Amino acid sequence: MPGRNEGADRLCPVCSAPLGLRDSGSDPDHGTDHGPDALVDALQASESRFRAAFADAGIGMALIGSDDRIIEANPAFAAMIGHEAPNLVRTHIHEIIDPEDTPRRLYLELVRGERDRLRVEKQLKHREGRVVWSNVTISLIRDGAGQPMYTLAMVEDVTEQRLLGDQLAYQAMHDPLTRLPNRTLFFERLNAEFGPGAEPSSSGLPRSLDRGPDGGDDFAEPRPRTGAAEAADPTGDGEPADPGRRVGLCYLDLDGFAAINETLGHHAGDELLVAVAARLEHGFARGDGQGNGPGGGRLVARLGGDEFAVLVCDSAGSEQLTALAADLIKLLAEPFHVAGQQLAVTASVGVVERRIVETTPTDLLKDADATLYWSKADGRARWTLYDPDRGAHQLTRQRLATALRPALERGEFTVEYQPLVGLADGTVHGAEALVRWRHPRYGTLSPDRFIPLAEESGAIVPLGKWVLEESCRQAKRWLLEFPEAEAFVSVNLAARQIWDSDVVADVAQALKLTGLPARLLQLEITESAVLGPGGRPVQALQALADMGIRIAIDDFGTGYSNLAYLSRLPVHVLKLDGSFIEGFRDPAPGGRPDSRFRRTDADEQIVGAMVQLAHALGLTVTAEGIENASQAERLRLTGCDTAQGWYFARPGEAERIAAILREGRVRSA
Repeated sequence: MPGRNEGADRLCPVCSAPLGLRDSGSDPDHGTDHGPDALVDALQASESRFRAAFADAGIGMALIGSDDRIIEANPAFAAMIGHEAPNLVRTHIHEIIDPEDTPRRLYLELVRGERDRLRVEKQLKHREGRVVWSNVTISLIRDGAGQPMYTLAMVEDVTEQRLLGDQLAYQAMHDPLTRLPNRTLFFERLNAEFGPGAEPSSSGLPRSLDRGPDGGDDFAEPRPRTGAAEAADPTGDGEPADPGRRVGLCYLDLDGFAAINETLGHHAGDELLVAVAARLEHGFARGDGQGNGPGGGRLVARLGGDEFAVLVCDSAGSEQLTALAADLIKLLAEPFHVAGQQLAVTASVGVVERRIVETTPTDLLKDADATLYWSKADGRARWTLYDPDRGAHQLTRQRLATALRPALERGEFTVEYQPLVGLADGTVHGAEALVRWRHPRYGTLSPDRFIPLAEESGAIVPLGKWVLEESCRQAKRWLLEFPEAEAFVSVNLAARQIWDSDVVADVAQALKLTGLPARLLQLEITESAVLGPGGRPVQALQALADMGIRIAIDDFGTGYSNLAYLSRLPVHVLKLDGSFIEGFRDPAPGGRPDSRFRRTDADEQIVGAMVQLAHALGLTVTAEGIENASQAERLRLTGCDTAQGWYFARPGEAERIAAILREGRVRSA
């Protein structure tokens, strides 16, 4: 094999001048014939310089023969591994470096002359038994013909840097307070469970580091695959893990932790977190590292605050996870001794368990978080298993809440009207405005599907303002077409409209824009919202009443029922809750009373008493939920003024109210 330097200029060993292509030291181009003695002296001087550099170098160096035995080592290399340099001669390199840890394939390519250099990070064996981490550069030395002769290893001790790097990596992956794996490591492990194709971790860190420190192509081998990378690809062939595998997650949160911080101080809260972490780690994370033992195949992590997670790799099913959740709650129920006090702590746990192919890391954690929220909402100190139906309902709620404001801008809402009928004469006195959402995906949604969401999100303010203006505009049309009817429109007013907006100004603006007289507008507000603490609702209602607007208390009888307070409110109408009307049924067959009909009599007595009270206070009474003629007649006998319900008409388009007004009297449905 021709040498790699064949054809290159060579230097005179005496004066270092170029010799061109000739081997003679008397090359005419060189200009001077130094003679054989001068050449010998120069070669000896060159060798002395090399040996001095080899011996005195601060970096470890070793000359290795083709039989993998050390020909010569310098003192720096010998000291690095706890030996004397002469004692290393003829030592096989496998006595210093484990053979299975040697990149044999690439090293053999080097000694065969197929490459000139090799860089690796290696663990060297110190004579005292400890490990020395090193960066090793191995260069091939060829003979004059370019054939491989020896290899020269230059070794740099990087143990301190490696230990510092390991320490920094540990700190980056573990919670400083509890020493548990932190959110970053949790996501690394979670993503690894789903194989190489899993989505990237939320930490933004790479899932594996497969290149060397310099990133060069000559780096001999990837860093050892451990932890998450090994779990993702246990065979090392780049294939994802078995899709039939299952994964489970218990996501837990301490109940009432904020109160502990507030009452005992944050130092006590920190002590409690440390104690909780120790229990969780001892009870659920201890194993032999091979998936055996109490914590085999589990990772316990602190995700932040008082939230912890137990990741179960290769789970056996939901029963295993719910049993684990029960054990978690039981373990944490034992009292903690913190800050000189004994604390009783409970935890809520969300449980998710499924096949890997059925989910993603993001969905798994999202569903676990939702399930933890369900546990809190269901009473705390319990575990809740993820329910797809409940999850779908929750997702629908979230989608609806998000779409409320855009839907209002797109004109997806409409208003239907249900007549308010006088029980004495059957005429229509007015109509209640009921908003509907014509959702493009879910169809027509009734108020109970989205009004609570609108109140939670604050969208009830712009939505309520739109309903108010639209209803007043329609009532003005009825007035123009049927001026003798004087039909009013009744609009529901949410408590949040009073607190989060200037409802008096909004109502005044709606009346001004539509030209509707104030006497033909009735505003309904729930009893609990009016009679709750604070004076703002009362002040707003008084201002509205002073404008000539009718005020109605909706669902009366289900809230505070503070009659003394009611006498001082600017109220004109009481709307009885439909639950009272359900008791207005026909008498029992054959006059045989039973408990059901005893309730009927009681409801009738209650309604009669409330009607008499309302009339004594100068108020009128409206009953809701009338379904048949018997209910309507018996309510009329109690003195109830007006009523609404499917017996008279279902909610519908405004034209239906106009048709009834044309006839002058409602026909029962």
